[in-house]
Amino acid sequence: MRTLVAVLTLSLFYLCVAEVPDHQAGEPNSPEAIGIESACACAADPKPSQINYCELADILRELKTKLEYTETKLEILRSEIQVAFGASISNGENIGPFNTEITLIYKKVYANTGSFNPGTGIFTAPVKGVYYFSFSGHNISSKPMGLRLMKNGEQMVCVYNHMSGNRHETATNGMTLQLEVGDQVYMRLRKDTWVFDNSNDHTTFIGHLLFPL
Repeated sequence: MRTLVAVLTLSLFYLCVAEVPDHQAGEPNSPEAIGIESACACAADPKPSQINYCELADILRELKTKLEYTETKLEILRSEIQVAFGASISNGENIGPFNTEITLIYKKVYANTGSFNPGTGIFTAPVKGVYYFSFSGHNISSKPMGLRLMKNGEQMVCVYNHMSGNRHETATNGMTLQLEVGDQVYMRLRKDTWVFDNSNDHTTFIGHLLFPL
């Protein structure tokens, strides 16, 4: 956008200061004799075979003005739309296993511009756009861990740690999603699995708007 504005500005500069070659030597109001600005002020109509530099300059000025206005509006829009959150479970104990799936609640919120509900663990898209979400989970592998990133009740991506003894394990995943206004994104703990977190904040959920559409 800025490049286009610069090109139009440069074009206007050359149109306003450059002299036009004399196509009709001896004419008192030729562009060579009086320059583009003076020629534009004159009432002489150019012949069909000649370039109307006055009209071209007007068109370029109008395009430059529109581009500058559009760029200003886009900058305002970008500055107004700020969507991001980051949270962890941070409860110092295991969650699960349960005989049904549950939506995870993230009690410790690092940042939230207002679209993430800590009470429900659900993010609701305030604007149509492309978003990025990531999550991590920690567990002791004496029991499996299964986490699912959900969008409006549909699984997007997941992680699953199988039983593998009695050691600490962490898994992460993430995805870029296109959301409509009101779409909901949240994390689910799978049936018969568990997850652990403490003050070290191993089990997290984050998201932010990449750009609006």
